[in-house]
Amino acid sequence: MIPDVAVSKEEQAYALLKADADKILQLIKVQIDNLTMPQCPLYEEVLDTQMYGLSREIDFAVRLNLVDERDGKKLLEDLERQLNVLHEASQKL
Repeated sequence: MIPDVAVSKEEQAYALLKADADKILQLIKVQIDNLTMPQCPLYEEVLDTQMYGLSREIDFAVRLNLVDERDGKKLLEDLERQLNVLHEASQKL
């Protein structure tokens, strides 16, 4: 939960987007831990749907001038990089 103490709307928006990105990463970690292989259609569908949803949230926040476009892109790129690391690690198991 985000504290209301002297936090700007922009900071709140970014924190919410970051929390959503963290949830996606955690969801994928759980799938990998439960032996759902990255080649599984369900894995791919969940990943694609979640990433698309987050990208739409970021676009919306950018359009409202709550999040800088570069920061939004960096958030997506960071998540994609973390997901790639997880994917590669699961391939080595």
